[in-house]
Amino acid sequence: MFVTDIRKEFYDVVVNQRVALLISSDIDALCACKILQALFHCDQVQYTLVPVTGWQDLGTAFLEHKEQFHYFVLVNCGANVDLLEMLQPDEDSVFFICDTHRPVDVINVYNDTQIKLLIKQDDDLGVPSYDDIFRDEDEEDGDDSGNESDLGSEPSGKRRRFDEILFDYEQYEYHGTSVSTCFCSCTGLEVLKNQVYVTDIATMQRHVSRHNHRNEDEENSLSIDCMRISFEYDLRLTLYQHWSLYESICNSCYTSCNFKLWSLNGQKKLQEFLADMGLPLKQVRQKFNCMDISIKENLRDVIEESSNKYGMKDIRIQTFGVHFGFKNRFLASDVVHAAAALLESTEKDESASDTFIKALDCLSRSNLERLHLGIDLAKKKLIAIQQTVASCICTNLILSQGPFLYCYLMEGTPDVKLFSKPMALTLLCKYLLKAFVHSTRNKRCKLLPLIMAAPMDVEKGTVIVAGIPPESETSDKKNFFGRAFEKAAESTSSRTLHDHFDTSSK
Repeated sequence: MFVTDIRKEFYDVVVNQRVALLISSDIDALCACKILQALFHCDQVQYTLVPVTGWQDLGTAFLEHKEQFHYFVLVNCGANVDLLEMLQPDEDSVFFICDTHRPVDVINVYNDTQIKLLIKQDDDLGVPSYDDIFRDEDEEDGDDSGNESDLGSEPSGKRRRFDEILFDYEQYEYHGTSVSTCFCSCTGLEVLKNQVYVTDIATMQRHVSRHNHRNEDEENSLSIDCMRISFEYDLRLTLYQHWSLYESICNSCYTSCNFKLWSLNGQKKLQEFLADMGLPLKQVRQKFNCMDISIKENLRDVIEESSNKYGMKDIRIQTFGVHFGFKNRFLASDVVHAAAALLESTEKDESASDTFIKALDCLSRSNLERLHLGIDLAKKKLIAIQQTVASCICTNLILSQGPFLYCYLMEGTPDVKLFSKPMALTLLCKYLLKAFVHSTRNKRCKLLPLIMAAPMDVEKGTVIVAGIPPESETSDKKNFFGRAFEKAAESTSSRTLHDHFDTSSK
């Protein structure tokens, strides 16, 4: 059942209860969790936070907590399966679900007692009528629609993030938000890079402007140590303010693919690009914070001007930045990369819960050391991705399997353990597909999706598989994953596919 009034049907119900939060291990859910925690702390709501990474984790977490809790909030998990059939809960258990994965199971939609969906009904979900689904056998006309349990596939641009819903609730019901929760929503928005990004960024800009007006009042001006959020145009260079400009250009997907840095000609082109900007190599190769102020003042304009000459006309993007103190400045994308690196840390002694808590902590300004640690881990991951992409392109590891492209990382590949995690493998997928499209002369590759597999646990013989849509927006993306994953499963028939909420790109 869809929740129409988030205050009366959700928050007022759980505010005086003990609540179990079952949070998926991804960035969108992480930001939503941070905002939800802020709400619960304000109203002193008792809750238990349980990170879950797959269906098995979700089932185990429910079994461990079903005796102590009657109310469960599921973030980015649970909507696309028949949850009651899967968990077999007692009749007094109630599940509040907000999940961006599609399609949504219709059993969850039409359950009025135990399933409450925190999903906007105007999201063009294509919900079939009750009579079309639950009808007697003698009334069936023999048509096999193949859609008896799930809703139709939905474009990613129609989804509404849970952190956006919670942020709106905190804004309108509490008559104001903190700057930190506002930036959490900005960070969750940064995960999206699709059609909905342009629309949502305008909405967030209004909230950011409201906070900024507080600082314009001379009588109530804020201290320099207070957090400020700004909406700005910045460069599409990953982590460049916490790295050297040269390393950021080399390891950013956008610039690396346009220059084809895995080739000698690409390296030569990069040197020509730097010469065209007139920036000394000594300045470019040192940390951004250590560059001359005179160079940094006009750096964005200089890079944009030279980028236009080399065909990179959209080097600038709209984004949000946060400032506090004299030297602390982070873009939303910086926090996304840092949190993702912490969330998928491959340290031996860390459990999934430990990495989740560390990633959650980096969203607080009081844990700057944790955030900087995440940025350092993100740099290592980006370097590993760039090297793996170069290796795959140069050794022709990408194979055409008819309706899709396929790549398998063999055991023993450098940094292969890093890609045993869903977000890292998906990021590698996006980088690799873009690089392959730029490097091949076959124009048809722009219309093909990419399926990628990597060893997850060598001892158990498990494999993780990720899939992303084609580069071209004109191709048919609707139902390619079914055929593609069947083919990928055949190629890895001796292994076990990883149990995860989302083996394909959202």
